[in-house]
Amino acid sequence: MEKETKLQLDRLVFFSDAVIAIAITLLALNLDIRSTTIQGKLSFRDLFHEWHKFAAFVLSFVLIALFWLIHHKFFRYIIRIDQKLLRFNLIWLFFIVLLPFSTTLASNYFGQPAAVFVYSINILLITIFQNTIWDYVSVRPDYLAPGTSPQVINDYRLACNVAMVNGLLAVGLSFIWPLLAFLVLFTRPGMKGLYEWMFRRKKKKSHSRHRQS
Repeated sequence: MEKETKLQLDRLVFFSDAVIAIAITLLALNLDIRSTTIQGKLSFRDLFHEWHKFAAFVLSFVLIALFWLIHHKFFRYIIRIDQKLLRFNLIWLFFIVLLPFSTTLASNYFGQPAAVFVYSINILLITIFQNTIWDYVSVRPDYLAPGTSPQVINDYRLACNVAMVNGLLAVGLSFIWPLLAFLVLFTRPGMKGLYEWMFRRKKKKSHSRHRQS
């Protein structure tokens, strides 16, 4: 039974990795340069003219990579899955695969509320279902590796909530200030880095307290 559970877990992780790899590759299909010069010659002006496509590509690439890293960290602790968790993961992957489409919208209609709204809501839905995965296992101790501390559970939950606020803020701003909504999403990697730095500091402090006691 334990071997079968491990096999199911491995299949879920490998399948998720493969889908994410395909989604992140599809992002590059939107990167095309339309030369506006005579005789089809490419100029530096043409490259700069398409900067918004590169910006949308970079943001989506970074965010998908970030979602994958978080998913990878979750499944360092998750040791058991069931049908409900499997469904949450599949829905999460659905919105990951949808991201190349919303990226194309955001790059072709850059700065327009409808396009930025679709892109922002896509990011928010990925965040929601990634958070749901952790929320689901965090209240089921037998789904987590032995020795997983309450601090780890709460720290990941807090990180998920911070990401949720970031996504909600982008969705709200997309109606009134689309470019700012785009920039808000660019802050997410920095927020993650700051949070991990704070998390490492807390761990060091707790280790030092244990040593002193």
